[in-house]
Amino acid sequence: MKLIASTPFTALYPELGGTQVSTQTDIYVSNGAMEQFTGQLLQIGISLIAILALAWLAKKMDLGGDQRIRSEDRARELADEAVSGFEAIDIAIDKAGYGALLRDADGRIIVLRRHGSHFAGRLLERSSDARLDQEFLTITPGDKPFGSVTLHLGANAQIWAASLRRMKTLSDA
Repeated sequence: MKLIASTPFTALYPELGGTQVSTQTDIYVSNGAMEQFTGQLLQIGISLIAILALAWLAKKMDLGGDQRIRSEDRARELADEAVSGFEAIDIAIDKAGYGALLRDADGRIIVLRRHGSHFAGRLLERSSDARLDQEFLTITPGDKPFGSVTLHLGANAQIWAASLRRMKTLSDA
């Protein structure tokens, strides 16, 4: 047995007529329990070091993080990844950077959206639907699994909504 703590304690009890009582508390632990406690501390320390090393490695490899479209060049790059050879001449980037609309010289339009830590893009078909709500434009591509995309385009939302309506009207004619 090993003594790990010894605490002297003195108290004055007024209800007992000012009697002073002194005690001493000794805590003993067996050697096996002490070794187990030391092993657990060692395991926690190693685990903490491993977690910090993995966090540092993820940061170094630029994993996760806040991926956004912050420039027209980045939007062009993402559009080219979605449709090879797509050269945008007109670009509208969502104010939060989570998506974008791009148009090429042939009038084709690509919508980009964030998908996890990456971006996905779809070429809009004439069957795509667009709904304008003040400065927000919600686009539902013909590719239903892609899902709807709501972009905060500011004043450009009306311009792009009209453009998408014209594209749909041309297909109906």
